[in-house]
Amino acid sequence: QVQLVESGGGYVQAGGSLRLSCAASLRTFSMYTMDWFRQAPGKERDFVASISRSGSSASYADSVKGRFTISRDNAKNMLYLQMNNRKPADTAGYYCAARDEASRAYVYWGQGTQVTVSS
Repeated sequence: QVQLVESGGGYVQAGGSLRLSCAASLRTFSMYTMDWFRQAPGKERDFVASISRSGSSASYADSVKGRFTISRDNAKNMLYLQMNNRKPADTAGYYCAARDEASRAYVYWGQGTQVTVSS
């Protein structure tokens, strides 16, 4: 059974740093583009960051550009999100997702990890 399991969430003060991890039980992890999304209470799930299959390119939502860094380790089947200079508006559940390049569909989602940023 394929699983994406996020970890690393918690409470952090504004301005602090946190790193989220996503462990993938995908035998072909390197074949998927990997994304991070987040969802605040009462709001829609929003795109945060994306990284290519090789890890050579990444893209970010404007709201996190310059503060967050997405990375991956294909040898370990791991995805990361380094979050610096956190803001209260970053408070949300964070989800990792695997996207199939051929169909461009999100085929796997994690259960999410909660991040709360206090002012």
